[in-house]
Amino acid sequence: MPSPSPTRSPRIVSATPRIVSPSSGNISPLRSPPISLEQPSNKKSRSKSSKIFRRFRSVFKSFPIINPTCKIPVSLHGSRAPEGHIHGGTRMTGTLFGHRKTRINFAIQQNPRSIPNLVLELAVPTGKLLQDMGTGLTRIALECEKQPSDKTKLIDEPIWTMYCNGRKVGYAVKREPTEDDLSIMQTLHAVSMGAGVIPTEVVDPPDGELTYMRAQFERVVGSKDSETFYMMNPDGNNGPELSIFFVRI
Repeated sequence: MPSPSPTRSPRIVSATPRIVSPSSGNISPLRSPPISLEQPSNKKSRSKSSKIFRRFRSVFKSFPIINPTCKIPVSLHGSRAPEGHIHGGTRMTGTLFGHRKTRINFAIQQNPRSIPNLVLELAVPTGKLLQDMGTGLTRIALECEKQPSDKTKLIDEPIWTMYCNGRKVGYAVKREPTEDDLSIMQTLHAVSMGAGVIPTEVVDPPDGELTYMRAQFERVVGSKDSETFYMMNPDGNNGPELSIFFVRI
């Protein structure tokens, strides 16, 4: 079956039919497409000075207003800086996906054809988060506790306390990509940006449609204990805005 063409606007993407298991809510592929995703490369920083410069700029990007409910910098003006204001970040592919009534998943890839670097299961239903994103700026803060002797990389932390727009909503869990995750990434490998529904064999799945939203994200590293992923809107249009903060405190 031919893969969909890259697009910068929401669209429906055809997929290999899948059966939804009523007991688990997971996707069981009837015929998994051959996985041809690439291993992510281990690119090193161009230089020590450029790394310090990027961190310097990213610290001042999110300064200085603090939300009292969660411990991350938050603007009170309802919108973040324009896309061109982010300097020194790394552009990556981010995908939000899941059945509308189940917890949403967030996958980060170096590019649409690579195996995810990170897969998180967030604490909110897919339909609820996508609905909230349609009404304006959405800020997700993921916090974990810093251990004095802990040398774990920030995005390798296993569990996070999750806040959405300053309100605690539960916990997010990091997990290894499953076969189903890889199958979905493979199905969407030719999509650079867009949103839609991946059809399943079940006409009316008990957990709702399998929905996705894919976009480019700018990853800005503030320090070994703070990173932010900013969703990039194509051509600076007025689409949904999403920022995901990782912080170790």
